[in-house]
Amino acid sequence: MANLDPKAEKYLQAFNQMPPIHKMDPKTVREILSKAPSAKVTLEPLSKVEDKMIPVSLDDEIKCRIYVPEGKGPFPLFVYYHGGGWVLGDIESVDSSCRMIANRTESIVVSVNYRLAPEYKFPIPLEDAYAALEWVYKNGSIFNGDITRLAVGGDSVGGNLATVVTMVSRDRKGPDITAQVLIYPPTNLEFNTESHQKFAKGFGLDREQLVWFRDHYLRNEEDRCNECASPLIAKNLSGLPPAIVITAENDVLRDEGWAYAERLKRFGVQVEYACEAGMVHGFFAHMAAFPKNIESTVYKISKFLSNTKYMS
Repeated sequence: MANLDPKAEKYLQAFNQMPPIHKMDPKTVREILSKAPSAKVTLEPLSKVEDKMIPVSLDDEIKCRIYVPEGKGPFPLFVYYHGGGWVLGDIESVDSSCRMIANRTESIVVSVNYRLAPEYKFPIPLEDAYAALEWVYKNGSIFNGDITRLAVGGDSVGGNLATVVTMVSRDRKGPDITAQVLIYPPTNLEFNTESHQKFAKGFGLDREQLVWFRDHYLRNEEDRCNECASPLIAKNLSGLPPAIVITAENDVLRDEGWAYAERLKRFGVQVEYACEAGMVHGFFAHMAAFPKNIESTVYKISKFLSNTKYMS
């Protein structure tokens, strides 16, 4: 039997009553989610929250939300990418969690609304994520950010985008990233670990849903073997910024998150790893259900960042 936190059990009882998303098209799933009532949560106090538009191509732009903590600054900058399988989700889904990160780490958090698949397949969401990083690096000082202290992070596929962005920035000689924060990230799109079998159904992210997300995101079979989709198989992970990898104990993605942390270590990257006991996939984006668990995770993130030049 899985070691489930009582809050996770209650969350899963409600979650598993939803119609299976892998049997629907993305537009229908988005419509269902958009009609779901918003849960009441306590929002962390901040100095300012504002939305900006970021150009990502010659004729398109994406929204980002900037969370500014109280205080004088200049503040370190944390670029955050939401989860949702590259197909679902938006900056609203992680609003309360991003507010907590900004407040507890005394950082300016920039949450990014990258374009979604299948309308925009790989590598467009990744290129949007990187364009947002470049925009923050170029404009961060305008809103009282310190561009010499720059982190990237995200939950689920947002964690995938965050870690690949560090690889892209290294290879393109882009912005110098100080730290990466990866919350239950998918790192290998083959889905063949023990945790994929153990938690294949009923734990907040079914294996069938993962396949549905992957098939909407990737253009073809070859993309599965692209290190910018599956960073665990990258030939070179050296020269990447310090990382904290956080997984959930009862999650199909648990083992590949741990494996990625171990592989980073083998390439000489400073890594911290934590597995949140009793938790399930998606907990970090559900403040109403898991406020104390999210608070604990943010504390781990803050402690990790304090041991890097991000908070120096």
